[in-house]
Amino acid sequence: MRVGDTVRRPATESSAFTGALLTHLERYGFTGAPRHLGADEKGRDVLTYLPGRVPSRFRRWTDPQITAAGTLLRELHEATRASDLTGMASVVCHHDPGPNNVVFGFHDDLPAAFIDFDTAAPGDPLEDLGYMAWTWCVSSRPDRGPVCIQAAQVRLLADAYGLAPPSGPVLIDAMLDRQARNARWWHGYLDRPGPHRADQDQVAARIAWSWREHDYTAAHRAEFAAALR
Repeated sequence: MRVGDTVRRPATESSAFTGALLTHLERYGFTGAPRHLGADEKGRDVLTYLPGRVPSRFRRWTDPQITAAGTLLRELHEATRASDLTGMASVVCHHDPGPNNVVFGFHDDLPAAFIDFDTAAPGDPLEDLGYMAWTWCVSSRPDRGPVCIQAAQVRLLADAYGLAPPSGPVLIDAMLDRQARNARWWHGYLDRPGPHRADQDQVAARIAWSWREHDYTAAHRAEFAAALR
């Protein structure tokens, strides 16, 4: 919940790592994340509130928004590269950099910051970039535009991130991997202890959506590969 200029979140097993990551990002000078202010009297994590808007739904994004998202992700990864937080990996990944976890500026409506770092952990940059390419650029929904436009936006995202053209096929594999992993994550969701935020019908819908997107991406692999050459 928001309390003044802060956000209070229940502490979790990831709170210590998240706090260390946000502190590192602040010291590095990365402005695209909230600051960690410690814990309050109830033991909740206290973060700075970032003004702007967070989209409630995925939709078709503009080219400037795609470019800004890719640039923001590159800057996040570069801020963590070679830090003590990466372990044996090359960077710390957000692991959920979809539009629903991004604050857009009120004035320019461009991605300005990431929020919800609960799943952040050391990883391969392509884990985040593949997920971002999927959730920002690719969709089986007819209202998200033809595949040629989606492929062009995947290329735009890759260029903004700084991915070299020879890595294009690897990015497609990363999209497919994240779609499959998302389906498997939701499949095992109801077996986990604790309160659930989604019922069985919602979970089934998310699993079906993930596999539908996976099949769509695989079916149009040639178009995406052509755009990434």
